[in-house]
Amino acid sequence: MTELALTVSRKINAPADKLFNAWLDPEMLAKFMIPGTGMTVPQAASDPVVGGRFDILMQAGENQIPHHGIYKTIEPHTKLAFTWQSPYSVDDSTVTLTFTPTDGGTNVELNHVKFADAETRDNHAGGWQSILQTLDAVFS
Repeated sequence: MTELALTVSRKINAPADKLFNAWLDPEMLAKFMIPGTGMTVPQAASDPVVGGRFDILMQAGENQIPHHGIYKTIEPHTKLAFTWQSPYSVDDSTVTLTFTPTDGGTNVELNHVKFADAETRDNHAGGWQSILQTLDAVFS
């Protein structure tokens, strides 16, 4: 297992509380957890407590890609951490989000650690950037 990591960030013109809460709300997850063009999220569920589980079913054409994880840290409006499990992840893969208020919005920084190889990490970097871009569009 490797300790490959990635960090992506985006300033979004929305308050930190709304952006933070979007990551815990299944209806909102279905709107922005879109890592690529033409993908959808037909199902999302969330038990937004430390130790609670989330499930996100991403769909690309006929292919369904299940994702799930366990919430590790929930610090309202500032920090969220969860495990990330999918067909492309390794054990103990973890995502941490920080929400920092800025003039006119919030800087959302996403750090994802533990990947099987550099190609998988790079593919996730593009997916996470797309997700943050879609989150921005949802609040624009």
